[in-house]
Amino acid sequence: MRHPELLVPASSLEVLKVAVIFGADAVYIGGEAFGLRAKAKNFSKEDMAEGIVFAHAHQVKVYVTANILAHNGDLEGAKEYFRELKELKPDALIIADPGMFMLAGKICPEIERHVSTQANNTNYETYLFWHKLGAKRVVSARELSMAEIKDIRAQIPDELEIETFVHGAMCISYSGRCLLSNYFTGRDANQGACTHPCRWKYAVVEEQRPGEYLPVYENDRGTYIFNSKDLCMIEHIPDLLDAGIDSLKIEGRMKTALYVATVARTYRRALDDYAQDPKLYEQNMEWYKDQISNCTYRQFTTGFFYGRPDETTQIYDSNTYVREYTYLGIVGAQNEQGLYRIEQRNKFSVGETIEVMKPDGENREVTVCKILDEEGNEMPSAPHPKQILFIDLGTELEPFDILRRQEPVA
Repeated sequence: MRHPELLVPASSLEVLKVAVIFGADAVYIGGEAFGLRAKAKNFSKEDMAEGIVFAHAHQVKVYVTANILAHNGDLEGAKEYFRELKELKPDALIIADPGMFMLAGKICPEIERHVSTQANNTNYETYLFWHKLGAKRVVSARELSMAEIKDIRAQIPDELEIETFVHGAMCISYSGRCLLSNYFTGRDANQGACTHPCRWKYAVVEEQRPGEYLPVYENDRGTYIFNSKDLCMIEHIPDLLDAGIDSLKIEGRMKTALYVATVARTYRRALDDYAQDPKLYEQNMEWYKDQISNCTYRQFTTGFFYGRPDETTQIYDSNTYVREYTYLGIVGAQNEQGLYRIEQRNKFSVGETIEVMKPDGENREVTVCKILDEEGNEMPSAPHPKQILFIDLGTELEPFDILRRQEPVA
């Protein structure tokens, strides 16, 4: 059985560091161009350099996405981008477009090339095709079943790695190749600018009665006919490993540090428990399920892994997330007074009970004893996000501990 890598997304330098501390074996990030998450914060050249150094210091790999479907006008810029990446030395590039794949091979052949799920990798001959062109890894299409992945593993060389999405948002379109966003808004999903029209609410219009909207009723609230549940395979680690998957990939390059920390920590614990003793993995299953529900999600599904999904994969009555916790900030260094620096993300107040989420799995309830602004003035509350604050929580903390607040269940 192969030892799997836990591959975690990062939208920014801050989130990369959180992913590393909370258990990632590798992180994937995007630069300021040529990736499929143009609306994410993404990485400047300077941030990418710092992130790669930080990750490598913790024995964690960094993969950079360059997975747009390129047009002619993209190619000169892509050449320059690959020259920059050659200097920065990430561990791999994630590429979907054959032209981009060949350019990367010419300009920075020493960097591994991984083939993105956007390339529709649905059979072993496709894997063999990419392997002959120099790919080290191929990311499976999300439409594959566990049995199909296992069959691919049996038909390809041992050194060719399989990467598979195991958690996060699902796309309604085949391998993510969607035209809706471009059609409705002029923003091309395949160029990184998706507006997520699959999450919108739709009605039917009859050709001879323009302007008369006929709701597609699932219940009295209407229906979101393209809106998928989120993938979650935390209960199926043994099957993923038995299929011969080398890298378990978490979706979410636009997610918060709280989301990334929660998912990374939970899958890290599950993988480590299973490696130690499968019985331990089974004993801790309720903890994994409880923890994974602590971040925002849209209800969970196993997607295509166990055959073609039925209607239970879709969410017809809402496009909203379930949210059990609010992200408050990340713990930084202590000042000379022993207070911890944080960049606040949501409101909290002195006297309030919040929670410290630690990389080792501990969730510690604490009371906010004191809040100071950057000038050292005491504040009764921290109402404005993105402020730099110094806080006393009445307990010792570590850099990169996550602060969060549990929300009442509606």
